[in-house]
Amino acid sequence: MARMSAEIAAGDFIADTVRADNAAGTYSGRVQTRFPPEPNGYLHIGHAKAITADFGIAEQFGGVCNLRFDDTNPDTEEVEYVEAIIDDIKWLGFTPANVFYASDYFGKLYEWAEDLVNAGLAYVDEQDAETISAQRGGYGKPGVPSPYRDRPVAESLDLFRRMKAGEFPDGAKVLRAKVDMQAENMELRDPVMYRIRHGHHHRQGDAWCVYPIYDWAHGQSDAIEGVTHSMCTLEFVNHHALYDWYLEHLDLPYEKPQQLEFARLELTHTITSKRRLMQLINDGVVDGWDDPRMPTLRGLRKRGYPAAAIRAFCTHIGVNKTNSRHSIAELESFVRAELNRVALRRMAVLRPLRLVIDNWPAGQVEWFEVGNNPENAGDGTRQVPFSGVLYIEQDDFAEDPPPKFYRLAPGREVRLRGAYFVTATSVVKDASGRIAEVHASYDPATRGGDAPDGRKVKSTMHWVSAEHALDAEVALYDRLFTAEVPGESTGNPMDDLNPASRELLVGCKVEAALGETAPGEVVQFERLGYFAKDPNTPMLFHRTVGLRDEWASIKKRAG
Repeated sequence: MARMSAEIAAGDFIADTVRADNAAGTYSGRVQTRFPPEPNGYLHIGHAKAITADFGIAEQFGGVCNLRFDDTNPDTEEVEYVEAIIDDIKWLGFTPANVFYASDYFGKLYEWAEDLVNAGLAYVDEQDAETISAQRGGYGKPGVPSPYRDRPVAESLDLFRRMKAGEFPDGAKVLRAKVDMQAENMELRDPVMYRIRHGHHHRQGDAWCVYPIYDWAHGQSDAIEGVTHSMCTLEFVNHHALYDWYLEHLDLPYEKPQQLEFARLELTHTITSKRRLMQLINDGVVDGWDDPRMPTLRGLRKRGYPAAAIRAFCTHIGVNKTNSRHSIAELESFVRAELNRVALRRMAVLRPLRLVIDNWPAGQVEWFEVGNNPENAGDGTRQVPFSGVLYIEQDDFAEDPPPKFYRLAPGREVRLRGAYFVTATSVVKDASGRIAEVHASYDPATRGGDAPDGRKVKSTMHWVSAEHALDAEVALYDRLFTAEVPGESTGNPMDDLNPASRELLVGCKVEAALGETAPGEVVQFERLGYFAKDPNTPMLFHRTVGLRDEWASIKKRAG
């Protein structure tokens, strides 16, 4: 299990509950949690918060946290998602004590369901889903009992067994719990426990054709495993009473677990609905689950978000009982802080403009020793070549500079990072009038970037030697959705899609050291931001975040 800070739960209501339970001896001092995803899609940033809380509480109190797949729907679940979830949790920095599957408990769940039928607490209903839904009524509207609610126990038991045996088609019958059709909590109005599905299960194959509803499988799986504290997000608050009702009517192998609800993680400019994320893929808006614009852990990983930064962010926001939306810039500030600490520095020019130094000795190449990371001397240095023809950024030169433009312009002197002072002298334009190259002179006395006479310049620019440069492609990303709350104004998040969320630059020029960057590694392009090497495409880099901390500006304005 990854070592996490004790601050994960310090002072939050879940930790306080666990402390109180331990003090009272509720579970004999035992603490056991679980992370229970359904394998019907890839994990996203919201899951990261739940993972951090589940594993963090277990570690803080010397307990264990298991991974359990709530795989109760054969229609949507696949081995691909199971394997991806296991890999994503490992990447995030956690190791489950055990990996369990709710489907392995199908036999016990069915046995318990028969116990409820025998106790007169469950019955087989033959009405369709629409009728059952309508009869449940609504808030302030009474429920209408099913005509099958008082069906004899023996008859319900026989039908339930025949459902299991495969005698009936999908949707023909369901098993419902007999709770309270007039309860204010709608979840207690005789909820469905089992439905008929003749689909092929990724783990159980064709062994079952009746499948438990989540509410029936979840709490009972917790009980089978010995979970003490079952953490979930606030949308399950109304399910809490049903969670307890089921457990109170069964002979459990352990003490009854308790459900604790906390606020889910919501970010600005982001959606996490699996249905909507799948729509983005199917509509061709993004390239797949691992597209760097996606909020999936796969996408964030490909974009270069460090797992440590995601954990730190989740720890920082903590757990509480009120839903709120966090600025994505806040998450990016944690990413930036972590990468500033660990990322190697490199020079790259994304929109290259040739800079020709006219007084440079023909054919001469000088090598400058440059530190790889000013935050960590242990990362060493590298040798960077400097020649008479360089690439600089197009934006770093202006033939007619506007006010407060301090970079290169005709007659203006600037520092080339770690090398020399240069002064622009002239430009060469192509047939369209576009500047094709800039000519300049250099001061040999300023080697290393400082003038012996003490004169100062107002700008330091990065560069790449043209003779030694490598070609690269760079993908730049903006918010996938333009609105802070996608769909807030229209009800459809897709109305707020940003058509310019990705820009692919080709013909970028980068220093040779970037050719040795490992797939997935993140480096800082000096003055430009942090960029991750694509895991599959040579010399393709994805911009992770820029250098400017938007969150710091947001906090300053708010203050």
